[in-house]
Amino acid sequence: MIPSAPPDRDFPWWLVALIGLGLFALWRMLTDDVYVQLIGTLRQGVVVTVMVTLVGFAMASAVGLGLAVMSLSRSLILRQVARFYIEVIRGVPIIVLLLYVAFVFAPALVAAYNWAAEGLGRDPIRTRDFPLLWRAIIALAIGYSAFIAEVFRAGLQSVDKGQIEAANALGLNRWQRFRLVVFPQAFRTILPPLGNDFVAMVKDSSLVSVLGVLDVTQLGKVTAASNFRYFETYNVVALIYLSITVTLSILLRRLELRLRQGADR
Repeated sequence: MIPSAPPDRDFPWWLVALIGLGLFALWRMLTDDVYVQLIGTLRQGVVVTVMVTLVGFAMASAVGLGLAVMSLSRSLILRQVARFYIEVIRGVPIIVLLLYVAFVFAPALVAAYNWAAEGLGRDPIRTRDFPLLWRAIIALAIGYSAFIAEVFRAGLQSVDKGQIEAANALGLNRWQRFRLVVFPQAFRTILPPLGNDFVAMVKDSSLVSVLGVLDVTQLGKVTAASNFRYFETYNVVALIYLSITVTLSILLRRLELRLRQGADR
């Protein structure tokens, strides 16, 4: 049996329960000196977590859109190059990709730069001059770009061909058709899975702690190792991530609903 009531009309009792539990946990933390100290320490990592997520997702979306356009190109070479990239990157775990970019790709990139710089008479750089933070961001961007490319590709293919033919009849060039007709219609289809990937990247950004990047997770590990307050420390870490992801999920759901209502008018 399929429920007849649309899920969007359900009163969010789950959210009420979650907010209640969150407020209770926050009250207990703010009235405990240990938790207050931990919150003050770990909030420094929130800035790093947000930066890694925003910059990494922006880069991944740009690369993913380019790959999606390539995969739908008339050129066989471009389609095969895009498919090769997507299939290879999707088959590599994010944590392995982080380690590979940090300790293989980055040194190779520095070596290539130094080789070119030597011919141009410029000073070489050292591998340590390539910050681990940016290695982590690049790795996340590469990893998620393959998944986002498939999201964009499916969204672009969902646009009715009649709309494209109508744009052709109006004399629009390929860029104008994409910017004014195809992408605005595809965006409504793309937004839900794209939002899911964004929330997933917030959680996967915790993996950058394996490189020593001082995000929330890494600060939590360092703090717990120094004060042996593992229970309290990881309670705060979990609450921080939960607050970010639930807030993003609600905002994305409201945006999706608004776009859907605008399309029905």
